[in-house]
Amino acid sequence: MKTLQERLAAREGERRDGRYVEEARHALTQAGAVVERARRDPSSRRHLELAVAAAVAASNVAPTRETVAHVAEEVLGYGPLQALLVDPEITDVMVNGPEEIYVERQGRLEKTALQFRDERHLLEVARRIAGDAGRRLDAAHPCVDARLPDGSRFHAILPPLSLKGPCLTIRRFRREVFTLEDLLERGSLTPGALKILERAVEGRQNILISGNTGSGKTTLLTALAARIDPRERVITIEDAAELNLPLPHVVALETRPAGVDGHPGVTLRELVKNALRMRPDRLLIGEMRGAEAFDVLQAWHTGHRGSFCTVHANGPEDALLRFTTLASLAPERPPFAVLKRQVKATVDLVVHLERTPEGRRHLAQICTWDKGKLRPLLLADGEREYPVKGSPAREVS
Repeated sequence: MKTLQERLAAREGERRDGRYVEEARHALTQAGAVVERARRDPSSRRHLELAVAAAVAASNVAPTRETVAHVAEEVLGYGPLQALLVDPEITDVMVNGPEEIYVERQGRLEKTALQFRDERHLLEVARRIAGDAGRRLDAAHPCVDARLPDGSRFHAILPPLSLKGPCLTIRRFRREVFTLEDLLERGSLTPGALKILERAVEGRQNILISGNTGSGKTTLLTALAARIDPRERVITIEDAAELNLPLPHVVALETRPAGVDGHPGVTLRELVKNALRMRPDRLLIGEMRGAEAFDVLQAWHTGHRGSFCTVHANGPEDALLRFTTLASLAPERPPFAVLKRQVKATVDLVVHLERTPEGRRHLAQICTWDKGKLRPLLLADGEREYPVKGSPAREVS
């Protein structure tokens, strides 16, 4: 444990670092063109570093290589988050106020030793991230949900809505595409599950993928899509684009929130309706959260076979119930009993994923219909399969 003198010295060092960073940043406002050029073109970073060295020297601090790199990252990057966002092992970054930064690494949360200088520093970085995503973050817009230029998902919420100061969450975008064989090798699938899923894709079955947050729904959807015939036209629809499909004929659609300038937003529901006019062979919906489930259900009910979508749920029965409930939110006010019949007629397979307390993701159940009731085809715990012969079919309320 640090002594009081050591803690005071560290705080003084942080204040001193903060001062020269602020002074250097202020000086660099006179070199705005250099900063913007370096933001757009990494090869121009050397020009920025020269400007930084001059600005640091002007603030009576020796322009060492470490000092110049530190200020350059503050100007171009995202402060203490920058190193985390280039670490390939980190999948999520969570900031709970200026003094707490957590990451998820290999499925487990861990607290880092990194901190922001103060709440102002954190707010400045948060606004810079939001600005890079074309969003506004201030008192009039205290919440933002956006996609960063590299595809990562970014969420921020400000006080007074957040009681610990500004809170940020960044879900890293993985460019690596896993195949079904990769998931089998990693223990996320069993051999029996792989065979069932392969037949389902080839047989153009409609697949509903369910699970909790971080259980691997998008990863499995991408792996399933990799088995689609490359001659087919695939249209993806997402709130924030995450799917990275290894297919030649893909049209990706993404929602747009209402703009601060008064431009109306574009919802998932509108995108689903438009996608149906674009001659899709298959529809892939990243996640259903609202009344768009009604339009997805109607598309599946009118011949758009072989489509996949995901939904947050605690189990296969919950997934079907949530699908039906979301569809009932549509302004058309369809009768719930009719929606239940349509769900039974169109959803061919429910694939449920789970995540263990240790962070391991695996397929837990694959279910289908048997005389109007849900019956498991396969049960698994991530290491082995369990026989399902004679397993009773379950009524979905």
